[in-house]
Amino acid sequence: MRPINLSHGSGMLRAGALSLACALALVGCKGGNGDAQAKAPDKVEAESVPVEVAKATRRSVAASYSGTAPLEARGESQVVAKTSGVALDVLVEEGQQVRAGQVLVRLDAARASLQAAQSAAQMHKLQNEFARAQQLMAQKLISAADHDRIRYDLENARAVNRLANLEVSYANVVAPISGVVASKSIKPGNFVQINTPIFRIVDTSRLEMVLNVPERELAPLKAGLPVQLKADALPGRTFLGEVDRVAPVVDSGSGTFRVICSFNGEGVLQPGMFGRIAIAYDNRADALVIPRTALLEGEADTAVFMVKGGKSQRVPVELGYVDGEWVEVRKGVQLGDEVVVAGKNTLRDGTVVSVIGKPVASAKTATAKPASNKQ
Repeated sequence: MRPINLSHGSGMLRAGALSLACALALVGCKGGNGDAQAKAPDKVEAESVPVEVAKATRRSVAASYSGTAPLEARGESQVVAKTSGVALDVLVEEGQQVRAGQVLVRLDAARASLQAAQSAAQMHKLQNEFARAQQLMAQKLISAADHDRIRYDLENARAVNRLANLEVSYANVVAPISGVVASKSIKPGNFVQINTPIFRIVDTSRLEMVLNVPERELAPLKAGLPVQLKADALPGRTFLGEVDRVAPVVDSGSGTFRVICSFNGEGVLQPGMFGRIAIAYDNRADALVIPRTALLEGEADTAVFMVKGGKSQRVPVELGYVDGEWVEVRKGVQLGDEVVVAGKNTLRDGTVVSVIGKPVASAKTATAKPASNKQ
């Protein structure tokens, strides 16, 4: 038999023990890593979206029809010369206020005055002849035909004299209406032809705005309803008027009715100014309202985002009247509900939100008591 080498066996045993220890150490390291991974959160909490909200409140809202149109003068007149002549005096300028019957221009009336004098002389001559003819007719010294001829000649002379005097009066060109001289096309010394426009006068004491209203919107619009006007040329000011009249016939081409609103010019409004008006035809004193900015745009149905439990919730709503920046809610929102007015474009149903201006609430509440620090 061969002898056993004990020293060689003991070395192999030591090498095996060392390998086993390394393996156990590796297992221990892996086990430690596993515990660390187990302690990590299952999922990362989503970041909240900052939003601004407003509460549904109650206030008075008015139902109104809005429209835009230029202002027009209710009265306007082209002043024309009714006779020809040289302008001796031009008594008014553009922008000047005039009254009906006021003399604007004096034309040369020398020729018309001479014709009036001639016709007056002929008329007086025939008046004397007719007086003698009546005496002779009473004495039957003149025929009835001669008497009638003289009478007809006298009537004709009187008409010629009246016409001549009318021509003399036309030498004074007067304002047909009261208003403001909007334009002037005459200077002293100009020769004016008959029927030539020389002035344009507009009555700015009462202005009108004509709206073409679709027939589906016409029913609540009646004469006498109050109207608010805002003119682009006068920012920050609101003018009050009323519906003056509603045209009784629909325009077959456009399918609209003409609604005419009237306003007091107040010395500020001018014809041609572009205005935006609102005709208030109903009022609700205690309506539930939210800002118009809360409404979602581009949606198939009308809806808003409300904040409930720190998350957004899409809620369909039924609207009533719209009054400026407010809109009445008939269904879907209760008094005090918070609706998103800013930041809603990035929201989805159930998005975690943080309300700007409010403290952020923790998503999880700690239940464990802090450990005491004992030495």
